[in-house]
Order: sequence, then C-alpha cells, then structure tokens
Amino acid sequence: MLISLIGFAVLLGLLLLRVPIAFGMAAVGGIGFALMRGWGPAWAMTGQIAFDSALSYTLSVIPLFIFMGNVLAASGIAHGLYAGADRLFGRTRGGLAMASVFSCGGFSAVCGSSLATAATMSKVAMPSMRKFGYDDRLATGSIAAGGTLGILIPPSVILIIYGLLTETNIAKLFIAGIIPGILGVILYLVAVKAAVWRNPSLAPEVTESEPMSRQDVIGVFAVLGLFAFIMVGIYGGFFTPTEAAGMGAGVSVLLAIALRTMSIADFFDATLDSVRATAMIFAVIIGAELFTNFVNFAGLPDALVSIVTDLELPVWAVMLGIVVIYLILGCVLESLSMILLTVPVFYPLMYELPFANEMLLDPENALIWFAIVVVVATEISLITPPVGMNVFVLKAVLQDVSLSTIFKGVLPFWIADIVRLALLILIPSLSLWMVSWM
Repeated sequence: MLISLIGFAVLLGLLLLRVPIAFGMAAVGGIGFALMRGWGPAWAMTGQIAFDSALSYTLSVIPLFIFMGNVLAASGIAHGLYAGADRLFGRTRGGLAMASVFSCGGFSAVCGSSLATAATMSKVAMPSMRKFGYDDRLATGSIAAGGTLGILIPPSVILIIYGLLTETNIAKLFIAGIIPGILGVILYLVAVKAAVWRNPSLAPEVTESEPMSRQDVIGVFAVLGLFAFIMVGIYGGFFTPTEAAGMGAGVSVLLAIALRTMSIADFFDATLDSVRATAMIFAVIIGAELFTNFVNFAGLPDALVSIVTDLELPVWAVMLGIVVIYLILGCVLESLSMILLTVPVFYPLMYELPFANEMLLDPENALIWFAIVVVVATEISLITPPVGMNVFVLKAVLQDVSLSTIFKGVLPFWIADIVRLALLILIPSLSLWMVSWM
C-alpha cells in the first residue's frame, strides 16, 4: 500500500512538472516495477506491453472510429447536423445554444471522441452564435459541454477501452450508454434554458434560423443513417464492435466521396489528425499498462479491498467515495488517463462488495452499471477546472476567448452533469433497461 501511494505521489509530482501523462506513468510504472522485481523483468514487461498494444486487434477499433469522426468533420457533414438542430430549436430564446448541444450529441454518436466533437462543433457553431449576438460564455459553454457527450453515446472510445480493461461485453456497454447519453442531452437543454432565464443577456430573444441547403439535409440523414448502420450491424449480429469500426470508417469515406465535399487535401489532413490522436492514445495506454502492473504487483487493489472490508463500510458509502475521488482527479487529469489509472484499482471492489445484492441486480448488470457511472463521472472531468480538456480544445480553436469565460459558461452544464450522475446512481435501470432486451 505504501509503495503504491509513493508511486502515485511521484506521478502527480511529474504531472505538476508538466511531464506528459503517458511518459510519467511509463517512468513510474517501469522504474517502480524494476525496483521490486529487477531491471531484467521490467525491460521484458515494457517491451511485451508495447508490442501487444501496438499489434492488438481489439485496440484497432480506436484509430478506425477516430478516423471516421475526422472524415465526417472534414466532409462538412457536421454543418448539416447543426443546421438541422437549428431548425428544431431556432424559434426559442437560446435556440442556437440548444442546437449546439443537440448537434454535439448527434455528431458524437458517430464520432466517438469528445475532443474531436468539441473541436469540430466550435468551428461550425461559434460563428453563427456570435453573428446573432450570443454571449461568449453561453456559446462556448454549450459547445464544451456538448462535446463531452462523445465519451458516452456509442460508439464511445472510452467505453471500448473500459470494456477491454475489464473484459466486459462492449456491445452491452454501448447499449447501456444510450439512455444516459440522451438524458445528458435533455439536461443540457434544460441548463441552457435555466442559464438564459437567470441571465437574459446571454442570448437574444429570438434568432432567425438560417435556411438549410440540400447539402445540409443530406448531412443530417447521413449522420442518422451511419449511426443506425453501426447499431443495427452490431446488435443484429452482422459484425462485432471491432468490425463495426472498420465498416463505419469505410462508409464515412464513401459518404464523403458521394457528397463531393472533401478534397484530397482534407482527406490527408483527416488521416494525419487520426494518426496523431491514435499515437497519443496508444502512448497513454502503454504508459497506463506499465503503471497498472506496478500498482497491482505492489498489492494496492488487494489492500484497498481489505481496508474497505475491515471497516465494514456500507456499499453506498464506498460508491460515494469513488465518485468523489473521480471528481477530484478530474481537476488534474483528463478522462482517458483517469480510466486507465483508476479502473484497475476500483474494479476489484465490485467483485468483493455486495453491490449486486444491494441493488437486486444480476452481477454482470451490476458491473455494467458501475461502468456507466464511472464513465459519466469521468465525463465531468472534461469540463472541470483547472484542466477540463474540452475547455482547452476550445481555447486552442477560439484563441480570442479567455479560459475564465469558457469555465464560467460550462458551470450550468457541470451542475446538470452532477444531477445526471446522481440519477444514474440512484436509479440503475436508467443504464440497464435497454441491456435487459439483449
């Protein structure tokens, strides 16, 4: 236990020194394992983990879904989705902000990446909201918060990684995330209305919806069709989630070619962006695997289970403690790092504590419910100061907007996320109702 805590302390120190999280975890995990087992086994473990991760068939789903999202963004399909959402909400105060949230949810359903969704929709939605006089706080807040929906609405890269870490059925994780994702969209729409009601200066009274072009209409149906194609393919038994990534990527390229909205230069840019994002994610995965092996060998999960069992804490107190830890970690870590660092530590608790008995659930369903709660708690970290990765993505795209402005804008949405997290914990059927159909 002490060795593991020293490892965590050293890792946090490296992060404060601005060492990239991937290299920090790899250094602490590799050196820590070497000090306990020797340098020979440590080097062998490092090489094996890097080799297995790079050649993993199941992990190939990550670059394929990222590529699919980048192609959709480069082909202009995201603009059509936003135009359609604008038509739906344009005649109400704050309608463009609500359209931003709605279109972020739709785009993330076929993108799978929160950061890609936030970056894409900021380029699409921000000019329109500024044109009609929306305050930068509401405009940026709706985009940053809406982008977080990509972490949960399937196909979600984070849910895929969670399923690989815990050997949980990815198809069931996908379908379990649908209702919580829709609930997130609804609560975000309520947050927009509440923010405008409290401060009417954030949005003009009514904005005239911009006319939808033929290309925009095609874009809406393209996104809906691609989402339906992936979901029907997975749950109809036509292909696995891993194969679905390849099918989705191929169809997105065919759509871009058919719409004739993506040039060769745009295609190469989308490919290069996908390579960069994939390299970053795989570096983090390899570093996290090294750190996880160190922590497991040091005995932290077993020690944690022993402590919780000896204290005889109620199940709900343990769950509340886990959520609080995620909210605190969200202030200094981004979502992928949090999942890779904490799930191997907390997941064993689900086996040792009677969560399933307390909630009258099947043990497998209890583990799926726990996954959704963890991912939603992690989702909140994307808009939690002082890190908030989605906030920094918007800042990189919108350099004339200050970080404080964006963080003020996301506050109503952060509160909505806390409400959603509480509902998912108290009402497990919100996550498991659709799973029961499978």
